[in-house]
Amino acid sequence: MRLRGRGQVARGLTLVLRFVGGTSWEKTRRLPEASAHDDDLRTMAYRLIDAAGLQCGRLTGLALRGDDLTDADQVAEQISLDQAREDRLVAEAVSDRIRKKFGPDVIGPAAALLRAS
Repeated sequence: MRLRGRGQVARGLTLVLRFVGGTSWEKTRRLPEASAHDDDLRTMAYRLIDAAGLQCGRLTGLALRGDDLTDADQVAEQISLDQAREDRLVAEAVSDRIRKKFGPDVIGPAAALLRAS
């Protein structure tokens, strides 16, 4: 959301894990194409976490960072024939406009909403 708000895209992601005892693990992966879309970034983040092979390690810190940021208008957008993906991208744009107008906390998980009686 921050990337889209600033008009930027990331070409890669870096995951940094810190463990008890001061050791750390860092892994960087390039995205197939520069993106600021939730699905693309989430998928790559999950792949990085899977690559860490965490079992019972005691984490003291976790950081996910977008790398090689560039202006979104400098990157070509691939046309997709996947209608479900296109629908998610439209919903993402609508969500961004709603958050901009009404605040960042206006949209969230339905389970987090208070019950009206």
